[in-house]
Amino acid sequence: MPQGSSQRPASPEAPGARGPAEPSSRRPHRVAVIVDEGTNPFEVGVATELFGLARPELGRPEPLYELTLCTPTPGVRMNHGFFTLSGVPGLDATDDADTLVVPGRPDNVVPRRAAVLDAVRRGHARGARVVSFCTGAFALAEAGLLDGRRATTHWRWTDVFRELHPRVLLDPDVLFVDDGDVLTAAGSAAALDLGLHLVRRDHGAETANAVSRRLVFAAHRDGGQRQFVRQPLPDVPDASLAPLLAWAQERLGEPLTVGDLAAHAAVSPATLHRRFRAQLGTTPLAWLTAQRVALACRLIERGEARLDVVADRSGLGTAANLRERVRRATGLSPSAYRRRFGAPAGEPVTA
Repeated sequence: MPQGSSQRPASPEAPGARGPAEPSSRRPHRVAVIVDEGTNPFEVGVATELFGLARPELGRPEPLYELTLCTPTPGVRMNHGFFTLSGVPGLDATDDADTLVVPGRPDNVVPRRAAVLDAVRRGHARGARVVSFCTGAFALAEAGLLDGRRATTHWRWTDVFRELHPRVLLDPDVLFVDDGDVLTAAGSAAALDLGLHLVRRDHGAETANAVSRRLVFAAHRDGGQRQFVRQPLPDVPDASLAPLLAWAQERLGEPLTVGDLAAHAAVSPATLHRRFRAQLGTTPLAWLTAQRVALACRLIERGEARLDVVADRSGLGTAANLRERVRRATGLSPSAYRRRFGAPAGEPVTA
């Protein structure tokens, strides 16, 4: 995990640890999205896209998730009245969900419905994972789930959030915070980053990469990246990092350094660092390390059992460094990661 990341390393190998949700062999992971008055439609769409669609491209007989939209009243008008959601279950549908998702809404100084807060508290109390998108963090804070814990929300609401919920350890400068059983995303687009992080946590890097490809969405944004960057006009005609990132991703197994990246981009290391900060909200070294860890996880999932080979092909160098980086990023040792996410013997990897 890059330095400054907002993910808490999980330790699911230890009894009682708060870590990645265990996949069930009996049924898909159940996700319930609480849609209240004024909820932002975009974030409901994000949840639907990530957790509600079939994934035939994965070649899996069962879906990754079972999604339910639920409302506190029979009909709910969403943000600005663009949509009305009706004909879905009430909040009782949250009582058997493994993950609860609370999207944001614009009127954050207005208290949430008691029924919504009760559903969130009940879910958390029985061990469900609770997730907020954008200003949905206000609901989690109002329910008392964030007191003394790290969280984030949209940068525009930082001052209001701190005034209303001073006991929350708010970090306004990240895309999302993974605090084990409670996770919060910053803006609406960061909901995609957090959602893909959850897919990766639940089903592994290969599956998350397949989902991101279907979304045509970059999979390289880490939770610790800044959510808002004041971007000045570029001083050159084309300062996009996209060609450099594509070039580097094809050479992760080579001994690439930040100096090599800068040389290929024909800029100084200091200029490259500024561009990474401006465009990605992270450093070149942190990005390169995150890409190598992701490649190592995919190699492990595909069945490569020799850690020295995984370390060499991913550019992490040594088995010791591989163990440290994978555990820091996923909360699992490479062997535990293989047991959790590796393809069963004789089963082809299609992601």
